[in-house]
Amino acid sequence: MTPPPSSPLAIWVVSDGRAGIENQALGLAEAVRRLTPADIAIQHVRWRPAFDRWPSGLKSPAMLAPGSFDPRAVTDWPDLWIAAGRATLPLSAKARDWSGGKTFVVQTQDPRWRNKAYDLIVAPAHDGLSGDNVFEIVGSPHRITAQTLAEAAAAFAARIDALPHPRVAVMIGGKSKAFDLPEAHAAALADRIRASVQAAGGSLLLTFSRRTPEAAKAVMTERLSALPGWIWDGTGANPLFAMLDAADHILVTEDSANMAAEAASTGKPVHVLPMVALKPPGKFARLHADLEAHGAARPFDGTLTPWSYAALNETERAARAVLEALETR
Repeated sequence: MTPPPSSPLAIWVVSDGRAGIENQALGLAEAVRRLTPADIAIQHVRWRPAFDRWPSGLKSPAMLAPGSFDPRAVTDWPDLWIAAGRATLPLSAKARDWSGGKTFVVQTQDPRWRNKAYDLIVAPAHDGLSGDNVFEIVGSPHRITAQTLAEAAAAFAARIDALPHPRVAVMIGGKSKAFDLPEAHAAALADRIRASVQAAGGSLLLTFSRRTPEAAKAVMTERLSALPGWIWDGTGANPLFAMLDAADHILVTEDSANMAAEAASTGKPVHVLPMVALKPPGKFARLHADLEAHGAARPFDGTLTPWSYAALNETERAARAVLEALETR
């Protein structure tokens, strides 16, 4: 790698502002900053409701919502544009031209539209995307590092440190196009989790996602609340990173590539919880196969047998690819 630039890289992280989307681009930007001096600015793209669902090719900056980032107001474009999510595509596809070629454009995930318009696409390997400008990683970029986990752990130490080992972090997703979590299935999962934690004499650290159905959340909370531990109810600061830091085992539902990749970055055993499939699992099955091949994940069998593996570090690997592509452009 060539020496760092004389002045910090200017990086814009571009998304619609939703945490799960933004964290992919921000995690990649932060990984770049760990490798070379950089200044990061966050830009949120939002479209007026009447145009939000329009195809990307029909959108123009005039359709942006008030308060959104607007490229028409830009006088100094960044060195590096890292974007995530469908909302950013109409701008990402033109940012290189608008900047006069100054800005190197990176899109995370599979854009599924004008894929050659971006300098680099950082795509999950399970999507099966190929191309000269495609860099594949296992899972998605994220913000988890040993340092971010340790910082979060300090903030929640009073709530977690006294809990008995093994500590079992459980990350529950919810309804999507591919999976569902009906009440009966959630109850059965809760019973299996409770039995495993009780058998091990451990404790529980559980979080739900925004997609978790209320009925599933209620029945799991009811059946697991007697265990030592903490079921986060969504109020106050999010303790997820602290829970991952404290965990001896991590259980994740099979519906989220983000959760699985984040869990595998800790180097701790990742147990995959089954959900109700609404269609063939396809890319999710490929992701779990990749994680299993790495030694990170296994289907949950009701036991908490420990194992070890090299923590997945795909975000840094992608960051190095971004810098190498930027230098050779």
